[in-house]
Amino acid sequence: MQKNFSGFPGDCSEEQLQVLEKLRNEVKAMGLDLNKYDDQYLLRFCRARKFKFDKVLEMWKKFVKWRQENNVDNINEFELTELSQIRPFYPHGYFRTDKKGRPIYIERIGLFKVAELFKITSQERMVKYYIKSYEKLVNVILPQCTKASGHRVDQTVTILDLKGASFKMFSGQVIDFVKLASSIGQDYYPEIMGQMFIVNAPMLFSGAWAVIKQFLDEKTRQKIKIIGSSYQKELLECIDAGNLPDFLGGKVPESEYGKYLENEQGPWVGLDEQTYEGNEEAKNDDEDQAQDINDLKKALAGMNFGGVGGEKKKKKNPYDDDDDNDVADMGGQKFYVNDTPLNT
Repeated sequence: MQKNFSGFPGDCSEEQLQVLEKLRNEVKAMGLDLNKYDDQYLLRFCRARKFKFDKVLEMWKKFVKWRQENNVDNINEFELTELSQIRPFYPHGYFRTDKKGRPIYIERIGLFKVAELFKITSQERMVKYYIKSYEKLVNVILPQCTKASGHRVDQTVTILDLKGASFKMFSGQVIDFVKLASSIGQDYYPEIMGQMFIVNAPMLFSGAWAVIKQFLDEKTRQKIKIIGSSYQKELLECIDAGNLPDFLGGKVPESEYGKYLENEQGPWVGLDEQTYEGNEEAKNDDEDQAQDINDLKKALAGMNFGGVGGEKKKKKNPYDDDDDNDVADMGGQKFYVNDTPLNT
């Protein structure tokens, strides 16, 4: 029986690896940093376009152009200073991890008031906020979940709670907002959502869903489960009760997650840019020391001393399974990540 390869690091067919190598060459030809855009990063785009190289490359080129147009490399300079004011009208946030170590993202859509939201902020500022949030997810949250769980974590679990939603809530403005948010995710940060639960979905939601799903690709739609009020069993199969807010059937009280999900919790919390800069400097010191040792070995080898630098080192296959940690440089920040793929 032929093996079904997932396309995740460590589980690629020869054909998939060939597509990855071609994309890697294109990235290099563009003058982009292959340490920043490593195999884990590039494989997300390959999986999103089912390893069809022409489509993968088209998606990648659009992504690069979009990053330049939106100055994404400097997005950390942006601050949504009105965030605390908009949370009552748009409760959302990351809160802990599921049984696979994936970060959990929650939105209380039933409490969403888009008209009030845009009295305080603008669509342009919300776009920047989403971009900055995705950059944090890719460069900080997922690497720290990987480190905490001991295996590679590439994806998230999302819960959308529709409790309190009314038919009039699904207006054209709301649909446009959903379309905007979903397009940023699936077009420029593909293959990050591992699973989505839409809970407390009222009967009327089927009409709204018929419109919303048009903006999602088929692969994304297959990851979404729409459940009514009897959702606790499915959620608890995925998430420990001790990591799930009480309003979703878990054991975590509001005092911990916050009325508007403002109390973010997870292995990534408390790691600010200063910490990461310090870690990168320490890593650079280690690399400089290793380079000094290699230079010394080469010098000794050139003097014909036996045994030092004389053995040719076999090139490491990036997909070999071992117990060592790899170093991923993402968004200009280096993180230690284990090469074990996440089975999702």
